[in-house]
Amino acid sequence: MYHSAIEAPQGVWWKPAHPAERVWIAIAFAWCMVLFAMMPLWHLRGGQNPSGIRHRVDPQAYRARTAEFIAQYRVGSDRGMPIVAPPAGSHVYLQASMWQWMPILKLEKGRQYILHLSSLDLNHGFSLFPLNINFQVVPGYDYGLRVTPNTAGEFEIICNEFCGIGHHLMVGKVIVVDPEVAASGDVR
Repeated sequence: MYHSAIEAPQGVWWKPAHPAERVWIAIAFAWCMVLFAMMPLWHLRGGQNPSGIRHRVDPQAYRARTAEFIAQYRVGSDRGMPIVAPPAGSHVYLQASMWQWMPILKLEKGRQYILHLSSLDLNHGFSLFPLNINFQVVPGYDYGLRVTPNTAGEFEIICNEFCGIGHHLMVGKVIVVDPEVAASGDVR
């Protein structure tokens, strides 16, 4: 037998909950409150959700700022992509657009920078591989983040937000050099 929405179905759904069900509802509610209270604590103490500087920016103004940054600190190129090596403490600009990250960043280990991320066209995902660092890069917003590289090596920037047919080609690079090793001439 089926029921229409006009007739009330037969059953016990309108009767008060059994005491055992009330206990489980109370436990579930208490657990939700614990998790809710943990969110601000984990943000402050967890370390994987860094607070950054966010503000609106015109994508064309961000493109011009990135071009100026590249012209000022360019040290070479890799397959046509500019490599920039800004001094410690400077603002570093990285732009996302279909289907590239620009420029390649060359940073020094142990030095602090302010990394600015923005997109020129649509949403992109910033994932620094093999580290577990992920950000959503949104057009029209400049996301500034204080970073201090603590490991030398080459790191890939992967777009983890589908951005079209060339999404799989959107791989950038961050090169972190150890200034002490470079000064000593030891390039093992």
